[in-house]
Amino acid sequence: MTTKKATLGVIVGNRDFFPDQLVSEARADLATLFDSLGVEPVWVTPEETKLGGIETHADARRCAELFRSRRDDIDGVLVCLPNFGDEKGVADTLKLAGLDVPVLIQGYPDDLNQLGVSRRRDAFCGKISVCNNLVQAGIPFTLTEKHVTAPGSDSFEADLRKFLGVCRVANGFRGVRLGAVGARPGAFNTVRYSEKILERYGVSVTTVDLSEFLATAGKLAADDPAVTAKLDEVHSYAPAPNAPDDRMLQMARLGVVLGRWMDDNAIDATAIQCWTSVQQNFGCNVCTLMSMMSEKFMPSACEVDVTGVLTMYAMQLACDSPAAIVDWNNNYGDDEDRCALFHCGNWAKSFLPDIKIATAPILGSTLGEENTYGALEGRTPAGPLTFGRLTTADTEGRIRAYVGEGELTDDVLNTFGTRAVAHVPKLRELLHYICKNGFEHHVVMTQSHSAAVLAEAFETYLNIDTHTHV
Repeated sequence: MTTKKATLGVIVGNRDFFPDQLVSEARADLATLFDSLGVEPVWVTPEETKLGGIETHADARRCAELFRSRRDDIDGVLVCLPNFGDEKGVADTLKLAGLDVPVLIQGYPDDLNQLGVSRRRDAFCGKISVCNNLVQAGIPFTLTEKHVTAPGSDSFEADLRKFLGVCRVANGFRGVRLGAVGARPGAFNTVRYSEKILERYGVSVTTVDLSEFLATAGKLAADDPAVTAKLDEVHSYAPAPNAPDDRMLQMARLGVVLGRWMDDNAIDATAIQCWTSVQQNFGCNVCTLMSMMSEKFMPSACEVDVTGVLTMYAMQLACDSPAAIVDWNNNYGDDEDRCALFHCGNWAKSFLPDIKIATAPILGSTLGEENTYGALEGRTPAGPLTFGRLTTADTEGRIRAYVGEGELTDDVLNTFGTRAVAHVPKLRELLHYICKNGFEHHVVMTQSHSAAVLAEAFETYLNIDTHTHV
């Protein structure tokens, strides 16, 4: 799990001819919710503005100044409307603060028995007015599932949890640094991508030739403290019942070099040339090392699939758990809504309760199975499934995506590698969409239901055209 505490800028809107206590009550309601979710609010105090609400332009300037002073901390902004609110006050605050973070708009519901002057809210109407002003100002925002909802409700807690995921994806996507280790496999045109398009979206790619890694790793002594520490880490990560000691040592050497390069270049995620050079020249697979990184929220994708690892990075942020890159690999008998997911394999340990270090029989058929130790074997059990994929549509000059949800099942699957069975409603229609629109055979999965978080972050805040499979 990520450890950074979420920090939200909070704007509590107000109109002076509505009951003052509504603002004070809203702040108390929000404080209780924030405390339960571990969220730090950044908001003006009741001493700085009337009741701590935002109504006038002076209030907006004071709140915007506070937000700017905490720019590096604030993950998103919550706009709370305990009454109709002042749409100009909200819009002015956001314009003056210039944070460029996600914004969630919440309005309180009225009680049909309290529509008199003393408890009337009208946030049902005021929310529309606030949103109108934000659209005019070109400020993107997120809506709650219900048009009006109270902070103490289960519905709003779910909205806020989803919004925090949206903040993680939108903010984490911009500025992410990806490492491309080696050239893509010559037979895999499918993983081609545009660095220039990624750069336009705030994503940078640092490249390195695999031969540099192999040459440097080959010079590391077996008793080098860094190598022995990495070897211990590999052994403690997963059992390796039949792996020769010399192959495990080679993995450890590569792990040391890879880790140092990532540290030196501030790399967040990697896409690695996992065949055939590393097997031919170093006699092992790098799958275990990739799995270890993915488990620690530094995702790693096979076959130099850069947009695949970018998807992994985004999807782990959405659900706050590791992601795995997989193939849409096999039909499951005649069941058109089930398929086998597979890789040979580098899935994070979280997916594999029966994990072990083994070989990659498919690669071994041409490279010699003794040169493929380091692949993982294990089966992912039943549970929730979110799948998705980002790709650069190079001729269109943009990034496109699809996301969706299903379930992982315990259906029988007799094969090797890292594997799972997925049940996806209307799978045939999804596969038609993937094929017709030129998406890769690689897809990313997480053990969650977080497609709505991804779609909201991609479409609303990152300007990524996204197809949601339903």
